[in-house]
Amino acid sequence: MVKNHLKATKAPITWTLKRKNVKFVIRPLPGKQMKFSMPIALVFKNLLNKVTTTKEVKYILNNQEVLVDGKRKYDVKDVVGLFDVLSLKKSKENFRILLNEHGKLIAVSIDNKEAGIKLQRVEDKTIMKKGLVQLNLSDGSNLLVKKDTFNTKDTIVIDLEKKEVKETIPLEKGSTVMLLKGKFIGQIAKVIDIKEKIMILESNKIQFETKKQYAFAIGKDKPIIKIKWMKWEK
Repeated sequence: MVKNHLKATKAPITWTLKRKNVKFVIRPLPGKQMKFSMPIALVFKNLLNKVTTTKEVKYILNNQEVLVDGKRKYDVKDVVGLFDVLSLKKSKENFRILLNEHGKLIAVSIDNKEAGIKLQRVEDKTIMKKGLVQLNLSDGSNLLVKKDTFNTKDTIVIDLEKKEVKETIPLEKGSTVMLLKGKFIGQIAKVIDIKEKIMILESNKIQFETKKQYAFAIGKDKPIIKIKWMKWEK
């Protein structure tokens, strides 16, 4: 029980769970940071509300093409993380995992065009041999690029089919960000000013301060991804 399951009371606060009704939940495979990812079984049951049991999820994974960032998944304990794209080929549905305004992981329905991109933050970079640069990304993966034109904490937009950088979103004044930690976790805000490790942000005409490391750029003047609860979305 200990190896395969996790006490519901010990699950990350970002998970959407009925903690008083269940004692254990499925434990995710190691890899991505648990706070910002959920086992695919819980995504189907708690975020998509498509099934009620893990057995049903196993059947779907074995008999239908379920993709995460373009890669097929078979294990119910495999994780779907923040900004990942979950595609259900049979029903022709696509979802992106995001944080809502309450700091909870949610699945937002997106169209086929948006399902072709993923946002990643550059956490670190290393100069390799032959002039290549290795970018260490927010989901734990690495990407080799030919030119050192990326700054840490900037966001890159990856074409999931071509596995290449399509666009860069710098973390700077005027950028739109999602906050991943702190008191304002899950909030979408505009960068007003940056002072070393502190940022001044504005959301709903209210200004506040938070740490720079909490911010994930998701657009230059507005989000380039679907944020269903924001006012600029039609």
